[in-house]
Amino acid sequence: MASENAESLSGKLRLAYAGLVVTPLFWAGNAVVARSTVEQIPPLSMSFWRWVIALAILLPFGLPGLWRHRLVIRQHLGSMLALATFSVGAFNSLLYFAAVSTTATNIALINATIPIFVALLAWLLLGDRTRPIQVLGIALAVLGILVVVSRGDITVLTGLDAQPGDLIMVAAVFSWGLFSVLLRRQAVPLPAFTFLTAQILLGTLVILPFYLVDLMFFSGGFTVSGDTTLPLLYVAIFPGILAFAFWNHGVHRIGPSRAAIFMYLTPVYATVLASVFINESLGRFHVLGGLLILTGLVLATRLGRRPPANPLSE
Repeated sequence: MASENAESLSGKLRLAYAGLVVTPLFWAGNAVVARSTVEQIPPLSMSFWRWVIALAILLPFGLPGLWRHRLVIRQHLGSMLALATFSVGAFNSLLYFAAVSTTATNIALINATIPIFVALLAWLLLGDRTRPIQVLGIALAVLGILVVVSRGDITVLTGLDAQPGDLIMVAAVFSWGLFSVLLRRQAVPLPAFTFLTAQILLGTLVILPFYLVDLMFFSGGFTVSGDTTLPLLYVAIFPGILAFAFWNHGVHRIGPSRAAIFMYLTPVYATVLASVFINESLGRFHVLGGLLILTGLVLATRLGRRPPANPLSE
């Protein structure tokens, strides 16, 4: 019996680790798909229909929980609406806008600094203690962002000639940092799946008016075809639903500290995928900026309180 239990536990751990290995691959794929479809799918259309599809899949399973916890949701509706605005609404829409004028590699590298922004905002807004080694980590990661944004040329920054997409992506990770800080300050007592369903529902409603304005007066939407439907299905199912399930299963099995290490795979995967599928080249500034960012992440998160991560960030 003990042997069977040990084998069962070992199998569950292998499944958890496998899920944590493929989850950053799904997140990296989100950046590559966003970059490769900018000519076919406008950013707000990508953001809106991604969550509509995800919601259509989740709602049959999540609706009972929404109804059962409707009083809690009503009581915390203001907080939940703010959380959904910064995460599902703003973060993902900004990421897809960033893809119009920057590379998938840059998106993934800047996106990898989310824990840094969470730690920085938690220090500024919540008064979290920050150790000197964490301050060094934050500084190195910020320096890495500047290297990526400037493409290794300081005159790009002094001449205000940075790619708009890079700056938009910085705004996106700042938005997710605000979401994470608000999530700690205004915790909502809901089961994880019910909270996810409610966030996607509210976030989709937040995006809706912006999408309609963009559809009627600016982009005109997109043509439904295999070239547009398959990318939408991918970003809804893989970096959306499956990444959420795999990540939370992994965190439950091996703990948040060990699981968070797998986040560092995202820019690695993105670099490979972008090179293979959309012919992006890796510059020296990517290597230098990436090393600074990853070193900063290790220093800022492994030696102190680890900021919360959430698959909705991808």
